[in-house]
Amino acid sequence: QGAVKTVSASPVIRKAAQIRGHTLVLRNAAEADAAFIVGIRTHPAKRRFISPTSSEVSEQVAWLRRYANCSDQAYFVAEDLAGHPSGTVRIYDAIDDSFCFGSWLTREGAPRHQAVEALLIIYRYAMDVLGFNRSYFAVRHDNRSVWRFMERFGGIRTRSEGEDYWYETQRAAVEASFQRHAELLPSPIQVKGMAA
Repeated sequence: QGAVKTVSASPVIRKAAQIRGHTLVLRNAAEADAAFIVGIRTHPAKRRFISPTSSEVSEQVAWLRRYANCSDQAYFVAEDLAGHPSGTVRIYDAIDDSFCFGSWLTREGAPRHQAVEALLIIYRYAMDVLGFNRSYFAVRHDNRSVWRFMERFGGIRTRSEGEDYWYETQRAAVEASFQRHAELLPSPIQVKGMAA
């Protein structure tokens, strides 16, 4: 446990019906989640730090319909064990052994540990199950709490571009974060219904 693993082949992103952690389940996003997703993405406290989102639920339904037929990303709704949604997280744009991490949002008032647990679960899935070794992601300059957290998580700032700082994380740094947050994450995670 905690050993640094590597892969030689270029991994691919695959969807999963469900990934279970200690207090959260990441469930593959579906059309029925459109209103929830629009609600958190257009919330005044959240929308300042993400790409613009239409307030029209029908547009989100259309996006989710397209997503259901694509194979280059995995978009999840995080929910507690009682089935109440608390946030979203996504992996996409794989390049060699690296994936882009994003859409990491929690509803206003959700316990802070849920955001951290969702992050840990998606990284466990991407690295331990899919075989990725690195990630990259963008954080708005003004979103200080998130980029500071991601730096503690092991993110290294690689550039500033427009409104964003870009970061990269390496497997060794993520493995160290798994150890620091071991109480929030079972090892191994439980994955159900993974796409071929």
